[in-house]
Amino acid sequence: MTEQALFEPYALGGLMLANRIVMAPLTRNRAAAGLVPSALAATYYAQRASAGLIITEATQVSAQAQGYQDTPGLYAPEQIAGWRKVTDAVHAKGGRIFVQLWHVGRVSHVDVQPGGAAPVAPSAIRAATKTFVNNGFVDVSEPRALELDELPGIVNDFRQAAANAIVAGFDGVEIHGANGYLLEQFIKDGSNHRTDAYGGSIENRARLLLEVTAAVVSEIGAERTGVRISPVSPAGGISCSAPQPQYDYIAEQLSALGIVYLHVVEGATGGARNVAPFDYDALRHRFKQTYLANNGYDLELATARLDEGKADLFAFGRPFISNPDLVERLKTDAPLAPLDPATLYGGGAAGYIDYPTISG
Repeated sequence: MTEQALFEPYALGGLMLANRIVMAPLTRNRAAAGLVPSALAATYYAQRASAGLIITEATQVSAQAQGYQDTPGLYAPEQIAGWRKVTDAVHAKGGRIFVQLWHVGRVSHVDVQPGGAAPVAPSAIRAATKTFVNNGFVDVSEPRALELDELPGIVNDFRQAAANAIVAGFDGVEIHGANGYLLEQFIKDGSNHRTDAYGGSIENRARLLLEVTAAVVSEIGAERTGVRISPVSPAGGISCSAPQPQYDYIAEQLSALGIVYLHVVEGATGGARNVAPFDYDALRHRFKQTYLANNGYDLELATARLDEGKADLFAFGRPFISNPDLVERLKTDAPLAPLDPATLYGGGAAGYIDYPTISG
């Protein structure tokens, strides 16, 4: 197999992708009033429609789910309408697009919570991390532990957001179970000290993710549902004492639900791939559908992993920000343009839709 295989079509369930290169979710903090995708978002995503699949920036399933300023939602009619403009623009360019659905849990601040309430979490343990509010990075707020009778509402928020996604024209959804956010906070014992049915054992700590996934599958179908996990990433100040058995179990259960792909952050999100020992091939073996590999991939590594049968699709993140035509650049071995860190979060068109293609 050669690197050319990366650029050949791939069947993701009933969806035919133009290639195996995926645009990873990238938070850009540019939502407009009402947390509606900005008028520029349709242009931004359409510029990158040559990716085999676009996974959007993380998108709130409820007002409580927000953790950062100016991140979009998918729970209000005007948000659905705003996302429809995005999906129409991407589809007009022949692209495919899933929306990533999240609840940030404890990685939040009272200034973005409804009524200034405390953020929620599996346990009242403050995250050792910061969030972006009031145009700057600040320490997250102290959370409160979710009551047992609140959890069905969280599950329903994801289910309803998935239904809204289909109305908005998305090809599917990705459930964000990674990077230290709410579903992962339940999974990992560093943040989950509960003693009820959602804490303690491997099975109990995985329960909320699996209930959310089952609800989404029942609403929109397994062929339209993906899940993202990050077994050893410390993002959001999170930790797990025994990630291998925890995630081996999760992979088996998600495979049994028949979801279309498992999106795996291999190593520390946006950092070292070897941050902690973990056997990703074990996940690949246990999950029978499409394995989407993420973290530090370039053309050489993606080609090697594909050749070895270690993964099916490959996520590229920040290179897509400054290279809207990343697929063409990789295919032709063209140089990649650097990104401007000052325009990553917030702002307008600068550093968002003004990066040129190799053709100008």
